[in-house]
Amino acid sequence: MNKESLKVVNDINRAIIKARGIYSEWSARHGISYHEMLVLYTIREFGFCTQKQICDSYLLPRQTMNNVITRMRKDGLLEYSSAHSIGREKAFVLSEKGTGYIAPLLASLEGMETGALELLGDEKLAMLTGLLSDYNKALCTVMEEQQE
Repeated sequence: MNKESLKVVNDINRAIIKARGIYSEWSARHGISYHEMLVLYTIREFGFCTQKQICDSYLLPRQTMNNVITRMRKDGLLEYSSAHSIGREKAFVLSEKGTGYIAPLLASLEGMETGALELLGDEKLAMLTGLLSDYNKALCTVMEEQQE
């Protein structure tokens, strides 16, 4: 790989890691772990979450998410949802306690994200999302080809 290409790849990775770091810092400031935030993020998007859904979306180990979900259930924030569960895949929703607990957290998170989106603009955001998605697909394609 030439120097210019290496710099581009390093810059991309650094930017992605910094973005994840910002979310991790936000989580820490609000007294939750980054992985708990991903549970809340998934529930915000779909209304429920499953361990598989989160692991597939964020490429996380199942054991990690199992521990997070178990702890959140023990703390009374999540409860089992038979309506969203399919076969062995258990789904969870916010409990009444969880709904009250999460409301100010999501308001803060959405405020941060809305402000960033306003600064960035719709056009740049769409371009960024598309390019990151294309880059991820390209990485997966090459990785699969190398395993053969």
